Amino acid sequence: MDGRGYSAQDWAHATVFQDRCATPHDVDQGAAVFALGDTFNGRCIDMILPQPVIWYDEDDEIAALVVQAEAHESEDGETLEMMGLLLPNGHTRVAFYEDLEAVEGSDPVWVSLIGAEKMPVDDEDGEDEEEDWLDEGEDPRT
Repeated sequence: MDGRGYSAQDWAHATVFQDRCATPHDVDQGAAVFALGDTFNGRCIDMILPQPVIWYDEDDEIAALVVQAEAHESEDGETLEMMGLLLPNGHTRVAFYEDLEAVEGSDPVWVSLIGAEKMPVDDEDGEDEEEDWLDEGEDPRT
């Protein structure tokens, strides 16, 4: 994806990937968040993108946009509904549909989560710094 983040005012203009399943080339080019290779019968999930969601990741609630939505079957025949997420800071992640709650773009909880992503913290000198808690050692493409 383009690496640009979004705010509560401009989220609807986020770049999306739809109409076909992504390939590794699409991911390398930054057009898609993920490409699944060890699955079968991949298909796009019919949903309007971008879709504001609250992502429940372990104990955290994170504002995100679904910008890519695909369903694939595993070797065991299980259907995996995978979502490519764009975070307000421009980074991307992959999540299972079951870990997301679709919301309206005006949802007050979602809007407040966007604003809470970067919070000022005191550094060793007592000066405020921005802490980007989603960046620590994570690959921004997955």
